[in-house]
Amino acid sequence: QVQLVESGGGLVQAGMSLRLSCVVSGTIRLINTMGWYRQAPGKQRELVAHITSGGRTTYADSVKGRFTISRDNPKDTVYLQMNSLNPEDTAVYYCNVNSWVGAVYWGQGTQVTVSS
Repeated sequence: QVQLVESGGGLVQAGMSLRLSCVVSGTIRLINTMGWYRQAPGKQRELVAHITSGGRTTYADSVKGRFTISRDNPKDTVYLQMNSLNPEDTAVYYCNVNSWVGAVYWGQGTQVTVSS
């Protein structure tokens, strides 16, 4: 059974940094994109960043220049380095993995809370 195991969330003050990690537990054949979404209370889930198997990255405008996504393909792991955090970044962050054959996987979510 495949699971996406997230870690690295927590409570920080504005201006500080966090690094999220997501490891694939089990086997996903033909991984394509790996990414992070977030959902704040009362809001829809939104894309934060994703990275293709070839290393191409996409970021939400609100995090450009502050967040960096990366992946370690041999370890089936994706990271999200979050710098200069602000209270608007407070949300549950979800790891997402898509395969070339159309399978979609989600992590259980990790809470990020930024205090002002």
